[in-house]
Amino acid sequence: MKESANVILVPVDFEAASMKAVELAKDLGQRLGQKVVLLHVYQLPVYTYPGLEPALMPGFHAEVSAAASRAVQQLSAKTGGLDTALREGDPATEILAAAEEQRAAMIVMGTHGRRGLSHLFLGSVAQQVIRKSSVPVLTVRVPS
Repeated sequence: MKESANVILVPVDFEAASMKAVELAKDLGQRLGQKVVLLHVYQLPVYTYPGLEPALMPGFHAEVSAAASRAVQQLSAKTGGLDTALREGDPATEILAAAEEQRAAMIVMGTHGRRGLSHLFLGSVAQQVIRKSSVPVLTVRVPS
């Protein structure tokens, strides 16, 4: 028998919509008796050109990882000491993997609400998560 889910996972990118999602998740967590976990996923840029091996400057990975960790810890402190998780990789893939590992009951996430060409070219992390998630996903959008 699967252990009961008691986590609300909140992916954060530090934009207004994800900050609104954090507040909503905190309220839901209190009402439902569930723990809220902030998740930040960062992705290192990779540039490849013919004849150029993809490489990062020495120490760059460690600096980005440390900065991401500091940012999510600061957000945790501002929001009452919520638990945090930090992952590197494709945001949608890592959000879904974290939800599975945490046995999340639900994912609450902000969305930028892009439309038209920007949505076509940039895609939507929220849309990918909604499509592939095995748990309910609540999206939060801040009016532009």
